[in-house]
Amino acid sequence: MSIYYDTVLTVAGSDSSGGAGVQADIKSISACGGYAACVITACTAQNTSGVTDIHSLPPSHVSKQLDAVLSDMAFGSVKIGMLYSCEIIKEVHSMLLKYHVKNIVLDPVMIATSGDKLMNDNAVDSLKDFLSYVTLFTPNIPEAELLLGEHIELTNMKNSAKKLSEKYHTSVLIKGGHLELKEEMTDILYNYATKETTVIHNPYIETRNTHGTGCTLSSSIATFLSKGCTLEEAVSKGCAYLNEAILKGKDKIIGHGHGGVNHFGL
Repeated sequence: MSIYYDTVLTVAGSDSSGGAGVQADIKSISACGGYAACVITACTAQNTSGVTDIHSLPPSHVSKQLDAVLSDMAFGSVKIGMLYSCEIIKEVHSMLLKYHVKNIVLDPVMIATSGDKLMNDNAVDSLKDFLSYVTLFTPNIPEAELLLGEHIELTNMKNSAKKLSEKYHTSVLIKGGHLELKEEMTDILYNYATKETTVIHNPYIETRNTHGTGCTLSSSIATFLSKGCTLEEAVSKGCAYLNEAILKGKDKIIGHGHGGVNHFGL
């Protein structure tokens, strides 16, 4: 089977508002020049103000979705978002091992922008066991703090990224959006293979439209990896793409809460 390297698989939950989850992933992958296929793990009832219900799909159905696409298509990368339960995490891990999937970007969708929990408590331990298999792990600061057990701020972000990487044996990108700095955005990448740290800076943009930024970033990074970029190149390009999508969507009014970004810059 030949690999069409611009093909990206997203494994994620569905967001009924269209701003995050598999909907944001497909937009992001497409905008960055990739072809998106998807496996849905859960359906959420949510809008720009919050999540009102989560329906986790049967793990066996998630497994069958994975088997259907992985047996037919070869992917240059896989982005993983909302997994929600231990059982789904185990099914996803098993199927990715079966098909020897590489270039996996995992966005640990634990907490929505609105503050709503998107993963049940028992799933966190299963997620930790999965981390060593992925290429890149992209937690935001609250998620990194939960996994590391310490407070993170700008002064210790580099060290925290290194600690997470060494603890879970994978490269780590800590996203700095929760720092709420008013001059520039700072994200920290620690490459587990090379032991090198990369600091990514982008201009800070004042806006309420930040729904789905983590999904957008992780899927864009996966797309650039599928195109043959190095990890550092893919992360830098992904961060720049997200920053532009935020800029182009900063003044749009979508709903009453946190609107989504403008993936296509329209």
